[in-house]
Amino acid sequence: MTAALAPVLDVQAVRADFPILGQPAGRGGVPLVYLDSAATSQKPRSVIEAETRYYETQNANIHRGVYWLSEQATLAYDAVRARAARFLGARGPEEIVFTRGTTEGINLLASSYTQSFLRPGDEVLVTGMEHHSNIVPWQLAAERAGIVLRHAPVTDAGELDMDAFERMLTGSGRVKLVSVVHVSNALGTINPAARIAELAHAHGAHVLLDGAQSAPHLGVDVAALGCDFFVCSGHKMLGPTGIGLLWGRAELLERLPPWQGGGDMIATVSFEGSTWAPSPQKFEAGTPNIAGVAGLGAALEYLERVGLDAVRAHEHELLEYATARVAEIPGLRVVGTAREKAGVLSFVMDCAHPHDIGTILDLEGVAIRAGHHCTQPLMRRLGVPATARASFALYTTREDVDALVAGLHKVRETFA
Repeated sequence: MTAALAPVLDVQAVRADFPILGQPAGRGGVPLVYLDSAATSQKPRSVIEAETRYYETQNANIHRGVYWLSEQATLAYDAVRARAARFLGARGPEEIVFTRGTTEGINLLASSYTQSFLRPGDEVLVTGMEHHSNIVPWQLAAERAGIVLRHAPVTDAGELDMDAFERMLTGSGRVKLVSVVHVSNALGTINPAARIAELAHAHGAHVLLDGAQSAPHLGVDVAALGCDFFVCSGHKMLGPTGIGLLWGRAELLERLPPWQGGGDMIATVSFEGSTWAPSPQKFEAGTPNIAGVAGLGAALEYLERVGLDAVRAHEHELLEYATARVAEIPGLRVVGTAREKAGVLSFVMDCAHPHDIGTILDLEGVAIRAGHHCTQPLMRRLGVPATARASFALYTTREDVDALVAGLHKVRETFA
């Protein structure tokens, strides 16, 4: 039997869709080599045009007007919710809440889920590789509600210690929510989300997945993952900033109270009290980022057209190529060597601080991220103050990787 061939991505055709990639980097006029997609992705022309088109032809508030323009804006807005539901494998658009991004989605749950499901002494279990956005909201919830935040350890390779995770899940009997990053933004580690969900459910806990780094790169099916909540950000998946998605099982969303009050999230209001609209509307107080939703819809359409299987295969090949190329550089050490990784390559060099690495690379037009990547506890666990991080997307090429490697040799020449 012949093995199925991996889907092929026409990366040059993809790059032609991204106007910024044809521009110079700015410093010295050298071509831009963009290797910071884990921080934010670049935007295809269709996304930019979708936002512009909304303001030029559809600008009206939604869900409130009986006139034609408002009705058209409402139809377009609601159509993106339905597209997002299909993109994530949700049962329907009623399970999709529009947020400002992953951070707001987690904060919403840290407020509403805590009120509805948690009691003093109950535990929320995270991991040692979480982004600050999946730590700080739960710390604030712990201060307000008396819950306990615990974290499962990470191995030297940057993988979740599954034996320790299971012991912590079962040890106290008080874990009610497991909140885990699906793909580490700092290391690229892909956590075994379906196995985590299976273990958590077996012990009576719900599961929240931080999908900021998985939704644009892996292809997500929340039903197959078995989670109860999933959050992601539009700006990391080719869409605009200030827009994101929270998916939740409909029966759980119905039990959660609103976390903000205002217009459009109510059924009735009087001075004696108010009642709420059904989910997801009860979580979307005030005028939303309508233009951002239009841009997000175009981004989801673009990813669907290209195909996330092809994206994943392309980025995996790039990661293998880049890992092999940087191994040629004396004194460079890759940080994060998990067996399952997405397109993130973090490293340190014995001759230069990550910030100096980033500065030298910038002179060559190569844009990477340097710092703790909003994962200070993880950096402390791995014994480094910071790393340099190159992160890939569907528009990244082997030539980009070669430019990175050439720049790193210049770093070594400068500081060694």
